[in-house]
Amino acid sequence: MEIFGAGGTQGPQPIYPRLAAFSVDAGQTVHAGAPRDHVEISPLGQMLDGISRLPEIRHEKVEEIRRQIASGAYETPEKLELALDRMLDEMMGR
Repeated sequence: MEIFGAGGTQGPQPIYPRLAAFSVDAGQTVHAGAPRDHVEISPLGQMLDGISRLPEIRHEKVEEIRRQIASGAYETPEKLELALDRMLDEMMGR
């Protein structure tokens, strides 16, 4: 028994073969009043995009800070405020 994919023995075929050869001339213009596409990105989507642009995690730095926190030598109000400000600036793209 032989089993072929969705395109049969000839392979996949375009759904609309007549549109496959369609091309647009560079000289065409859009007329005023013609409908236009519009995209809106939610605040959550913008935040996630900002997070994806953050630099890679420096694991050795994280481990050093964890050791300082465990020993009680890291958590000063000034350091926590500075860290929070930097994180918010990065997330807001500043």
